Amino acid sequence: MTSASPAPEAQPQPKSRQTDWRLFRIVIPYAKRNTRLLTVALVMLIPLALAGSMQPIIIGQAVALAKKEPVMAFLQGYNLVDGARLLVLLLIATLIVQLSLSGFQGYLIQKVGQRITADIRDDLFNHVTALATRFFDRTPVGRLITRLTSDVDALGDVFSTGAIGVVSDLLTMIVLVVVMFTLQWQLALLLLVLLFPVTGLVVYFQQQYRLANYKAREELSALNSTLQENIVGINVVQLFRREQFNAQLFRTINQRYVSEVDRTIFYDSAVSATLEWVALAAVGAVLWLGSLLVMGKVLDFGILTSFILFAQRLFDPLRQFAERFTAIQAGLTALERVSDILNEPIEIRDPGQAIGWGEQEMERYQTQAKNPTEAPLASAGEIRFEQVSFGYKADEPVLRNLNFTIRPGEKVALVGPTGAGKSSIIRLLCRLYDVTEGRILLDGEDIRELPQAALRQRMAVILQDGFLFAGDVKSNISLGERYSIDQIRSAAERTNVAQFIENLPQGYDTQLRQRGTNLSGGEKQLLAFARAAIRNPGILVLDEATANLDVKTESKIQEALETLLQDRTAIIIAHRLSTIRSVDRIFVLKQGQLMEAGSHEELLAENGLYASLYRLQMLED
Repeated sequence: MTSASPAPEAQPQPKSRQTDWRLFRIVIPYAKRNTRLLTVALVMLIPLALAGSMQPIIIGQAVALAKKEPVMAFLQGYNLVDGARLLVLLLIATLIVQLSLSGFQGYLIQKVGQRITADIRDDLFNHVTALATRFFDRTPVGRLITRLTSDVDALGDVFSTGAIGVVSDLLTMIVLVVVMFTLQWQLALLLLVLLFPVTGLVVYFQQQYRLANYKAREELSALNSTLQENIVGINVVQLFRREQFNAQLFRTINQRYVSEVDRTIFYDSAVSATLEWVALAAVGAVLWLGSLLVMGKVLDFGILTSFILFAQRLFDPLRQFAERFTAIQAGLTALERVSDILNEPIEIRDPGQAIGWGEQEMERYQTQAKNPTEAPLASAGEIRFEQVSFGYKADEPVLRNLNFTIRPGEKVALVGPTGAGKSSIIRLLCRLYDVTEGRILLDGEDIRELPQAALRQRMAVILQDGFLFAGDVKSNISLGERYSIDQIRSAAERTNVAQFIENLPQGYDTQLRQRGTNLSGGEKQLLAFARAAIRNPGILVLDEATANLDVKTESKIQEALETLLQDRTAIIIAHRLSTIRSVDRIFVLKQGQLMEAGSHEELLAENGLYASLYRLQMLED
């Protein structure tokens, strides 16, 4: 689809460490929803840390007992066999505590992580669907999918394997240090001094990992965007023989992604290698200093044995801490990207207090909307544009100082050359965008003072390309509203599409693939008419709604439209001017301005822009 490699975006740099804490605070409210599980998991860390610190002492006491060295008070008076039996029982007890509690605690943490992930994904989805259409104009779909999937999954790791794991590692290290200083302060001080340079190295490598991981996720977003674009546009790719070109483009982006991932692997491996070497050095240092102390009769061999095990145990939490810190860095990178979406302002908002639209009013409209046998909603609706100007970009206006009024029940057609602003008028009326200047009034009230749900319940829009969701036919007509099957059938019959639906393999229960690919374009459009009819709108908008229909089907729809348009305000966009001769008025647009307005005969008599467009189409026909 793309004709050239996408321009590399400026890579935003990860935030400072103070901002990392601000980002982390975004997750805290989600964690508070699981306070009970988190509290249980944190309490379990205490016996786990104590059990881990006791094992080196038990083994050291076994060595001291065998060499007939002084032992702790709980072993005094025991012979070698009885003492060894007691130590074995104590060691088994600590192992049982570790095995039982660590498994259950890990389960709780993973459960909390998954709940947090699901909650963030739900909130992110709700926020994205509330954003204005302008946001989706500038944001590739593939990037949004990356944020909603892999980035949110990384956030779950912040809690499940990251933050709680770091607390566990820190608690384990603190308990070990306290126990070591209780036994022998010189060796404990030696091991504590070795921790400081190692911690500095870990922090440095993790900062580099964070930078690399941020760039890797940006490249993954670009990769997903390219993949999504090529899949959606596969027909164009194949028809214009772009397979090789697009494959090379994809290969280039994929290689950029792999290069950034390689950098993250390098820094992650550097941390692990550094810790392995320092752990070996710590054991060697303990052996060296401990041997001197043993030879000087200052230290017993059993205590030295305990400290050799302490040296290994002390760096195990640090190694796990480094791995979990990597997960936290990856999670903070993802959180930064997700927060960019969550902080995206919702441009189209409901008013704080909509005048005349309380809960009872909304409930009445919703009740009427779900009963197609009742009269149209409220009134047919008067639509007034007052000095409306609008542009998708600030310096490129699409509509300029537009003024017109559509009376209740009036049928109006919008015509004009491509780019005249016809579809923009519809988008502004539905509040997919807000006007740049001026205002749009519905029955005398600014549409920005109406709840969006109420505004859109009063109108139905049928586009040129009817979009269908995966699911059965009846759910694509009801779209989640609680219409009965009788109401759905009634709407289909009133729009002359019931016969088409009943001819499908399972009728109204026929399963449709994503985007309705097992239906033709005309068949999808037929369902769009039934979808509009069942909502019984006061205002009906047709944007080239019959363009994809064959002559026979279009005649059926035109017949149904005569019934559907009764007592309703209608706005019709049509390029075939022969189909709009019977409307009450025709608005002729050019470059975002209203050039002419009148009936078909009046505009022909004026011999202006409409007359020239009409004569040109007649010649083409």
